[in-house]
Amino acid sequence: MQNIRKVTEDIYWVGASDRRLALFENLFPVNRGISYNSFVILDEKTALMDTVDSSITDLFLENVEAALAGRTLDYLVIHHMEPDHCANIEEIVRRYPEVKLVGNKSTFSFFEQFYPMDASKNYYPVKKNDELNLGAHTLKFTMTPNVHWPEVMMSYDLKDKILFSADAFGCFAPIDGNLFMNELDFDQRILAEARRYYVNIVGHYGKNVLSALKKLSAFEIDMILPLHGPGYSGELIERMLHYYQTWGAYLPEEKSALLLYGSMYGNTENAVDILAGKLAEKGVANIKIVDISRTDPSYIMADIFKYSNLVFAGTNYNTGLYIKMDNVIREALHLEIKDRKISFIRNGTWGGKALEIMQNYFSDEKRFTIVGEPVEIHSSVKDGDLAPITELADAIAASILKEEE
Repeated sequence: MQNIRKVTEDIYWVGASDRRLALFENLFPVNRGISYNSFVILDEKTALMDTVDSSITDLFLENVEAALAGRTLDYLVIHHMEPDHCANIEEIVRRYPEVKLVGNKSTFSFFEQFYPMDASKNYYPVKKNDELNLGAHTLKFTMTPNVHWPEVMMSYDLKDKILFSADAFGCFAPIDGNLFMNELDFDQRILAEARRYYVNIVGHYGKNVLSALKKLSAFEIDMILPLHGPGYSGELIERMLHYYQTWGAYLPEEKSALLLYGSMYGNTENAVDILAGKLAEKGVANIKIVDISRTDPSYIMADIFKYSNLVFAGTNYNTGLYIKMDNVIREALHLEIKDRKISFIRNGTWGGKALEIMQNYFSDEKRFTIVGEPVEIHSSVKDGDLAPITELADAIAASILKEEE
C-alpha cells in the first residue's frame, strides 16, 4: 500500500524506510534503520527527485504512481548515482519511456557503468547554474563534486527555496512519521547520528564540503531535503550549516578528552581509568572513554571528530601495535582528521614498537600537537606509574582548560 506524504502544496515525499537493514553500505550499523528519500514535484511539468534503494522498490514505485495520480513523468533528476539512490532508474524509464534523465556528464558515465540499458535518448545534461523550468517551480543546479562522489550535484527550487541536497545533511535515521528534524528532539535523537553519518560518509572530503557550503551561501534556504533521514526547516537549517562548516574544517566541538584504549586483560584499561579520574579532579568535564574492541569504528570516528584531545592507549601485539588500535588510527587519518591534541599510553610485557608506531602516525606537526610525555606501562599499573600518569593528566588538563579561558 502506497505511503506518500505532502511536503508542500505540490511536492510529495515518495520514499520509504528500511528498518531491516543492519549495516549501511555493509559497513555502518543502523540500529533503527534508514530512510531513502525521493520527491515528486507536480507542476506544469512533473519531476521525480532521485529514486531509491532496491530494498524498497515495490513501495517506491507505488508511491510515485500515487503521487502522479495518472499524470506522466516528465523529468527524473539524478543528484547522485550511488545504488541506494539510482537503483530504480531503469524501471522508471521502462514505465515512463519519454522521461528526461537530468544529470551531468559524470552522472551518465556512471549510469552506463552500472546498468546495461541504453537510455541515451533520455539524457538531459545540465551544468553548473543551469535552470530547469517546470512551470511555477524552477530548479537551479549546483555542482558539488566529492560530497561525496564526483558526480554529485544539488538542486535549488527558486519558488519554495528548497535545497535538494543529495547525500549532504543526511542522517542514519528512518522516517518515523515526522518528515522534518524540527518535529523531533534533535539534540537527543538526531545530532549524534547526523554527525556519525557525516564523518563516515563525507568526512574524508572536508575541502569539498567547504567549497559546497560557499556555493550554497548564495541561496536563501527555507528547507533542506536530503536523501537520508528527515529534512530541515526553521532554525535547524542554520545549525546544520554551522555543523557542516565545523566538521568540514575538522574543528572539534568538545573541548575535552577522548580516551581510546585497546586492552586484552584489563591492565591498559586500568591505566586509562586512572588518567580519566585525574583529569576529572583537575576540572575537565565530559571526558569519554571508549573500548575500541567493543565499539564499531563508525562511532569511534564520530567521537574523534567531536573531541579536541585524543589519548591513544595501545598495547604491544606481535611486536607491533594492537591490531584494532592500528586500524582505528589509520581510519582516522584516512578521514583527514587534523588539528587535534594527541597523547599516548603504551603497555607491553616484552619487546614491541607500539609507542613508536603511534608516534609515527601523528608525527606531522602541522596537523597534530603532541601533549605530555607518553606513559609507558610494563604489564600492569604499579605505584611507580602513578607519577607519569599524573604528569600526563596535568599536561592534558592544562591544554584543555587554557582553551576554555
